[in-house]
Amino acid sequence: MTDPIQRYLNIHQAYAPALDSSGQWLYFLTNLSGLPQIWRLPLASEEAPHPWPEQMTLEADRVMDHWPSPAAPTARLIYARDAGGNERAQLFLLDPQCLQERWLTAGCESAMHLFGCWFPDGRRILLAANRRDPALFDIYQQDLDGQARLLWQNPQPGYILNLSLDPSARRALFGRASASFHHDLFELDLETGAARQLNPASQRARFSVAGYAADGRRAYLLTDLDSDFLYLAELDIETGSFTPKVAPPWDVELLALSPDRRWLAYAINQEGASQLHLLDLERGATQRVELPDQAPGVVAMWDGRLRFSSPSRRLAFSYTSAVSPSEAYLWDIPAARLVRATFSSTAGIPRRSFRAPQLIHYPTFDGRQIPAWFYRPADPPNGPWPVIVYIHGGPESQFRPHFNFLIQYFLRHGYAILAPNVRGSTGYGKSYSHLDDVEKRMDSVADLACAARWLRAQPQIDGRRLVAFGGSYGGFMVLAALTHHPDLWAAGVDIVGISDFVTFLENTSDYRRAHREAEYGSLERDRDFLQRISPIQHVDRIQAPLMVIHGANDPRVPVGEARQIARALQSRGVPVELLIFEDEGHGLVKLQNKRRAYPAIVRFLDQHLGRGNPAPGAQSGGPPSACSATSQGNTS
Repeated sequence: MTDPIQRYLNIHQAYAPALDSSGQWLYFLTNLSGLPQIWRLPLASEEAPHPWPEQMTLEADRVMDHWPSPAAPTARLIYARDAGGNERAQLFLLDPQCLQERWLTAGCESAMHLFGCWFPDGRRILLAANRRDPALFDIYQQDLDGQARLLWQNPQPGYILNLSLDPSARRALFGRASASFHHDLFELDLETGAARQLNPASQRARFSVAGYAADGRRAYLLTDLDSDFLYLAELDIETGSFTPKVAPPWDVELLALSPDRRWLAYAINQEGASQLHLLDLERGATQRVELPDQAPGVVAMWDGRLRFSSPSRRLAFSYTSAVSPSEAYLWDIPAARLVRATFSSTAGIPRRSFRAPQLIHYPTFDGRQIPAWFYRPADPPNGPWPVIVYIHGGPESQFRPHFNFLIQYFLRHGYAILAPNVRGSTGYGKSYSHLDDVEKRMDSVADLACAARWLRAQPQIDGRRLVAFGGSYGGFMVLAALTHHPDLWAAGVDIVGISDFVTFLENTSDYRRAHREAEYGSLERDRDFLQRISPIQHVDRIQAPLMVIHGANDPRVPVGEARQIARALQSRGVPVELLIFEDEGHGLVKLQNKRRAYPAIVRFLDQHLGRGNPAPGAQSGGPPSACSATSQGNTS
């Protein structure tokens, strides 16, 4: 008999859609084979039967992204993959007509490569890579039939973002992210290699370039310069002035410019749910793109991209909601009509069985209302529900109402889910995101404790059976919750989490260290503070059973973070289960590993919570707190 979780593990999702230059093929990524690979579909007429997609890559590791050539009639595309989750992305050229492949970055396996953009002739690309220095990303021009040529040496750490060519293909705009909320904006002369900074160096802001206007003198981008939220702006290249064009009281989070430079597609993130729009730059009119689900959902959750066809008649994007796995869609611009392109399997599970969350707000220690998504199981409980508090990573991230197979399985299995966006999360303005910076780090852990106390006040919840569950930075939050508030938690699940900020920063990849120190604090200035807040320093307080999962090749949070917390708990006799996967990195990608890890999580939680007995650390009730635990919070 098939374990029900195996069906949930085999739910498929399609994302990162892109049309080739002929307009005849739609390429996308899907886990249909058990691992993200490139597949394609012919764009048949509505009257024709829906075709089965063709698999175009058969790699042993995940395909991370892909970029079809803009030059007709060639159908070539470039894709990126890493090895074993090490995130050292390599670029490959694929010709789908003859199925020939060429490894463009061969010989540079130790470097990470960031695709930038195609040249209009389809013979060259721009890319960024840390070949010269592991901490620095330089810009290269790669001839598809030759070698890469260094164009610009980057003097400072920071990811290179959104390389975009001007109409003459002689200049390029790009951003450099030295921290999540501190970017610099440059224009590069491709002939001389000279780069000119366009933004005020004294102001901290984010920049995400969509592209140049048709005249080459202006550009369109997202920024939060002089604003709490990201907005769509027009930049005058010569003067460096920014003019807002779309500035709602929420983040404008995605932006794409059509090949003919007439249309701007953008998405607004309103309380975690997406709205998608098209701005006609010729007429100044805005078109609302209808989304396919009544439940709140997210555009381009997994790929972060909107892509136009050439000519600019269609917009390709992915969309997911809590009750709908991610699928690829096409928006027909002249007809203002949505077309669903992919139809992924739910492994026989009825879609009507999937549960959507309610957006709630609960009170925290300083009077703020913390937004959270609350999922209730479909069946009435025999007794109060146990709850998994699902903590996102980042911390500059946000839990959003996307499809999550594990959440849906836990709901079926009788667990409720609360997914909070504690202070430090994105999507609610940069001032909210900065509320947990450096010395304020533990305020976000206090928000998590207030979530647990809010749950205890709900009559349908069993306050003795609360689980802290999180990955990456969310894994740190799990460990911090179990060390600083041990009386609230019955168990914890830490996936690729940080147990010691000092060893994490000492051992994370060179290109990430400065970026992460900007958020957490630096080893040079803040070492004592980082030691004080590290869970490993307070491991004697942990009472609840803990499961720890990690990839051996993780370049972000090295696997030593998992091993040291597990050893410390084993030495104290606290129940701990450690799973390390030798062919994974920062999270689980491969189906065979998910088939081992996720059933193990279910067994672990059922063992320690399933019969209604609280784990050693969990106590019912508890003293009143500054969180006002008796309040129900606001709902919307």
